[in-house]
Amino acid sequence: MGDCIFCKIVKKEAPATVEFENDNLIAFRNINPIAPVHVLIVPKKHIAKLSEISEEDQSLMGEVLLIAKNIAKKLGISEAFRVALANGENAGQSVFHLHFHLTGGWKEKYTREEDRG
Repeated sequence: MGDCIFCKIVKKEAPATVEFENDNLIAFRNINPIAPVHVLIVPKKHIAKLSEISEEDQSLMGEVLLIAKNIAKKLGISEAFRVALANGENAGQSVFHLHFHLTGGWKEKYTREEDRG
């Protein structure tokens, strides 16, 4: 946890363009966006990955989705957005602090068949 970049952002020891913050979560712009809008929603509690959540994290996980909906509305992408996460290195997780990617803002209809879900 000591060198976790997301923990540093939570503690205001590293810069971030914050879109939302409350007692449990912080949401900020991704520095390497894959979409016109790309925000990371991060629990302030350090949890390395989804497979490590516990029963006590149930309401926190629900809060993430409600906040994702609200941020999408605030940023004008409420009609077309995605919420995604990776669990573990082999799934593409590169920062081991649980985080959810909120992406959207595409101007054309999304048509990649292999990504539909």
